[in-house]
Amino acid sequence: MKVSGFTYVRNGLHLDYPFTESIRSLLPLVDELIVVVGDSHDGTREAVVEIGDPKIKIVDSVWPADMRKGGKVFAMQASIGLDHCSADADWIITLQADELFHEKEVPVIRKYMEEALGDSRIEGFLFRFLNFFGDFNHYAPSRRYHQHEIRIIRNGINARPYRDSQGFRIFSNNDDERTARKLKVWWIPCTVYHYSYVKNPKTQLLKQAEFGSRWHAGEDYVSRFLAAHPDGFDYGQIDYLADFNGAHPSLMEQRIQSQDWDFNYDPSISNMSFKEKLLRQLEILTGRQFFINKNYKIVRSTA
Repeated sequence: MKVSGFTYVRNGLHLDYPFTESIRSLLPLVDELIVVVGDSHDGTREAVVEIGDPKIKIVDSVWPADMRKGGKVFAMQASIGLDHCSADADWIITLQADELFHEKEVPVIRKYMEEALGDSRIEGFLFRFLNFFGDFNHYAPSRRYHQHEIRIIRNGINARPYRDSQGFRIFSNNDDERTARKLKVWWIPCTVYHYSYVKNPKTQLLKQAEFGSRWHAGEDYVSRFLAAHPDGFDYGQIDYLADFNGAHPSLMEQRIQSQDWDFNYDPSISNMSFKEKLLRQLEILTGRQFFINKNYKIVRSTA
């Protein structure tokens, strides 16, 4: 079994992404790892080089300044990584720059890939997401955040990044999303640890501004966004959180110990709409989240 992997990052140091930790969490699972490094100004490329693993293959890229609609630049970068993966790979595995696998699950993930190798029904693998928010002790389990997504795809089936690269679909007509169908996946009991909202509020605001600039037109979007939020990102704007009492990937230990901000979650404060409150009560009663977007079709489940 041959496994190729890819990820992409731009200005990862400036925006405080755990991208080197993410890369290191991928390396034990792959035979090669394509790292697409955007036109950075902060030493991101040098940080990737310093990892020093021969499996890593750096591909330099440019993020077009005029690509500011629908987050398409993210799918573009993911496509670059995907297209540089070896054609003879059986599986292609990916993480975004703020996502990690836990080392305890590496042999489990590999076992499932080996088991599904000869089962053509399985076009990808679905993972549970832990979306950490505010600090390393809380995560967001609500419908506002994707709770499951595909991070492994079978090679050679024309699976491509979908929309802003959150997941994948199979395209039958180039990049026409109208013809794209959902992948048939195996839902496995493995987790992606997602740290998109775990930064110092000032840095989190920078990250949100940069992310937003890939959706909104206007060269002055970032400066206007930062000026409108002088106190940094407001972690109080949340529906509800859950306590995390488990163990983070060991690669995150230094970041956890270096946290330089305070986050105090008050569950009595929530910005849920009336509709969200009703759906939340339904979730509490049934244990299920209804009416959520599912970018996949589950054909097998071990979760």
